[in-house]
Amino acid sequence: MSADEAFRGQFRDELRAWLTEHPPPAGIEFATTPDEADALRAWHRTLHAGRWVGIHWPEDYGGRGASVLQVAIYNQELARVDAPPLLGRAGISLVGPTLMAYGTEVQRRRWMPRMLSGDDVWCQLFSEPDAGSDLASLTTRAEKRGGVYVVTGQKVWSTYATFANWGIALVRTDPDAPTHKGISMLAIPMDAPGVEVRPLRQITGESEFNEVFLDGVEVPVEHLIGDEHDGWRVANTTLTNERGASFIWREQVLHQRAVDVLVRTCAQRGLTEDPRVRQQLARAWIDVEIFRLHNARTLERLARGDEIGAESSLVKLFYASLSQRMHHMATSVLGSEALLLEEDPDAVDGGRWAHWLLWSRAMSIMGGTSEIQRNIVGERLLGLPREPR
Repeated sequence: MSADEAFRGQFRDELRAWLTEHPPPAGIEFATTPDEADALRAWHRTLHAGRWVGIHWPEDYGGRGASVLQVAIYNQELARVDAPPLLGRAGISLVGPTLMAYGTEVQRRRWMPRMLSGDDVWCQLFSEPDAGSDLASLTTRAEKRGGVYVVTGQKVWSTYATFANWGIALVRTDPDAPTHKGISMLAIPMDAPGVEVRPLRQITGESEFNEVFLDGVEVPVEHLIGDEHDGWRVANTTLTNERGASFIWREQVLHQRAVDVLVRTCAQRGLTEDPRVRQQLARAWIDVEIFRLHNARTLERLARGDEIGAESSLVKLFYASLSQRMHHMATSVLGSEALLLEEDPDAVDGGRWAHWLLWSRAMSIMGGTSEIQRNIVGERLLGLPREPR
């Protein structure tokens, strides 16, 4: 065993032992009620007390200075014990790194400790009804009047905005500038007059996404992150972290476990006597193994300090199709009872297959649509010409 493998093993053992003593809240995947949000806040604070929040942050900012290898192990181990994603994950994963790169020292001292401890929850206010994949076409306006920006517009797909204290927003501060220019980034208090949050009910019945209306919201100029009109460059740091690989390690473990559950359930029902079912189960296992190998290659490249860049789109594309294909296959093989949700006593495996069949439809949209990912692969990896507009 190499020294690096031993180091990784020690880190995994330390985290696994801590999680044994501090199990996560059971039965919560996403917070849709105040009670569930409170449970996730408590879990965040428990993790923080053990220094297990923001481990990728530098030690000077309260993190552990963890390597990409340790971050992958961290996400794998949390998935292994069914730990829910943090209520304040936008602050930890997106806002914190952005402030390190572009924030002032006053902003870092004011906001970062509270997002790390779980005292403040942040949400992301980027996408708009007509500006999702084409984010640069956003129209939310911020007019500077003395010591404040007056913000008016609408945002959508803002995870946990209902429970957020702060929102990190992209706004247009120079409407006459070219598309990618004249954009600024602001930190908006979610309890400010003129902020209205409306939950969006999804096909799963959950409502972690929200639309946010901003009607003449006054934001102090001190809440500008980075330079005025330079928000697109600042946002690229945020988006790089959003599209980073950390969530992939969690999903890899969850899908490996899903295959194990599916094989066991099929065996219990005698379905594995059918060679056609065995072939489909084998395909699901192979898909997850390919996913694992993709992640292993990505991890080794990151560990060497290589830039992944456009190749991350390949993993995103494969993962989205894998998840949709697996859950469609599971419900097809298991039959109509697999389409029942968790509240029905006849639901197979507690309704997990119906729930994730519905949820998997979002996989080809979230984090960049599959159409956009294919364009990136074609243009940046294969060198294909861009389609003229």
